[in-house]
Amino acid sequence: MVPYILYRGILPTDLCGIAGFTHQSYLPDPLVIERAAASIRHRGPDQQGTFSSATVSLAAVRLKILDLQGGDQPIRSDDGSTIICFNGEVYNFRELRRELQARGHVFHSHGDTEVVLHAWMEWGRDCFARLHGMFAVALWEETSGRLILARDRLGIKPLYWRRRGDDIHFGSELKSLLVHEQVGREVSPRALACYLSLNYIPQPFTMMDGIEKLPPGSWLDWRRGRIETGRYWQVEFRPRKRPLAEAKEELDFLLDRAVKEHLVSDVPLGVWLSGGLDSSTITHYATRHFPGKLKTFSVSFRGRSFDETPYFQAVAQAYNTEHHELDLSPSLDLTAAIEQIAYYSDEPSADAGALPVYYLSQMTREHVTVALSGEGADELFGGYTTYLADRYASYARRVPKALRRLALAAARALPVSDDKISFEYKVKRFLEGSLLGPVAAHLFWNGACSAEQVKELMGTDQAFPPASLFEDLPEILGINRYLYLDQQLYLPEDILYKCDRMSMAHSLEVRPPFLDHRIAEFAAELPEDFKIRGSELKFVLRELMRDKLPAAVLARSKQGFDIPAHHWFRTSLKPMLMDTITERAVKDTGLLRWEAVRRLIDDHMARRANHGYPLWGLLIFFLWHRHLKGAPCLSLPESSSLGSPRFAR
Repeated sequence: MVPYILYRGILPTDLCGIAGFTHQSYLPDPLVIERAAASIRHRGPDQQGTFSSATVSLAAVRLKILDLQGGDQPIRSDDGSTIICFNGEVYNFRELRRELQARGHVFHSHGDTEVVLHAWMEWGRDCFARLHGMFAVALWEETSGRLILARDRLGIKPLYWRRRGDDIHFGSELKSLLVHEQVGREVSPRALACYLSLNYIPQPFTMMDGIEKLPPGSWLDWRRGRIETGRYWQVEFRPRKRPLAEAKEELDFLLDRAVKEHLVSDVPLGVWLSGGLDSSTITHYATRHFPGKLKTFSVSFRGRSFDETPYFQAVAQAYNTEHHELDLSPSLDLTAAIEQIAYYSDEPSADAGALPVYYLSQMTREHVTVALSGEGADELFGGYTTYLADRYASYARRVPKALRRLALAAARALPVSDDKISFEYKVKRFLEGSLLGPVAAHLFWNGACSAEQVKELMGTDQAFPPASLFEDLPEILGINRYLYLDQQLYLPEDILYKCDRMSMAHSLEVRPPFLDHRIAEFAAELPEDFKIRGSELKFVLRELMRDKLPAAVLARSKQGFDIPAHHWFRTSLKPMLMDTITERAVKDTGLLRWEAVRRLIDDHMARRANHGYPLWGLLIFFLWHRHLKGAPCLSLPESSSLGSPRFAR
């Protein structure tokens, strides 16, 4: 084998995507690493760089946020022995830089990536626990032949990997792995079953057989073909009694510090504002520290019962923000956006909230490069009505199962409503979930298809949900058990996944201050009734903000970021649904049964049931599968900065 060294920047124009692979057992085409970088160019259109040696090839694409004149990647140590590719933001990099300088380290740039490089050189794997922020990182040691991958504590930034013999491939998105001819394109039946039931694919699984997600708070150490993995952080639920006033004071301090740190940027910055408690809280703290007039961004559904316009307008007026709003009216070309969502989702995600997040990201990027959001508060402090359902179901299960089945049969006779989440829908969903075990019911309430529907659709006995999801489930009591599940699964694989893909499709960086790990650790130590007291959700956060936010925002119930999928599939999106989910398309998957899929569609159109959410998941899956097989179902203008929307072959 002939060694070769390449190190160059591509395109003169902070990092948002990484990719790479080892090749100790073969000599690759030098252009493969450039194709891997090109496949994720939408994540970082400002600069691309590659590094290749005899054993490894690395790529980085950069969206410039800090150190606009320097910091191009990959970055090498002064002695050339260590190379880093970094995706994300480290908010305490200045403190780490001063500490490292005191230890003799010399820096040549002003951003956080070089700080992470030197932190690795000083502390090794212990460095990851010192980083405060969101990140996916790859570090290569040339002399030792060692590749290190690591992901942030709560999974804000994605990282995929695949083993091939003694080598591995990795990347921020699946696309960057699929450029390799050696990587197969077989859909995993287990992952598809998870997707249909949960609406997302839980780590470590992916929709692609053989490719895994690196779990949040984890590292992977590859050394000359041998792989070791481990965790550097894991949240521990240890509730302790404390006065409410003390908890509010500490939360106020933690939120103020986190938001202040998340405001660090050398480019324009704003806040996503839905008018709910979480985003309004971020807006409150941001206006404390933001110099000048803060920009806020919202989407509305004017004329709909779930429209949030009065709430976000009240917050925008209270804090005198420069507010921008986009109405998601039926006149928008939703079909084109949905096709793009299917492509940029990278692997299917059945969360219909991706559509408003897509449009919100598009509008936001016209004004700023960075946006703060309220993601994470629900999973930390107990903000979903499913937690109340978990509690009520424990009482419902005292009723004989036969009676609950009769009640479900009666509920199914109720007229079907077109409302987004109607009373009729909630009753049916609750009764159906009460027939399951506590953990399975919790996952079902956030999901789509029942276990019976999954088996019918796939014609197999794929388990719902996979037993492996609970093998390491710790003994956590009460509502905290479900919060732990959501923090491990729903948060990184649905909420953060959706946010990352839709924002990165528009080269927008989104930062969630609630997911500062110190806030997560604080929340895990709170008494349960500080999270849910009676029927009041996020009690301590609500109490903290009671004298700060408009009263209407505090009094409103949880709305959620969603679309009227039930109604749209019977009206404006019906042609797209019928043209996409055809008998041929279903049979081409080799995993789904046309008769069962057709029955799901027919029952929805005949208003025998509301299957809007399962149908949304199926629509996205079939659009994605079409991309996977190489059909040109999506075209963007040549001038688009998003790049060509194709899976590289």
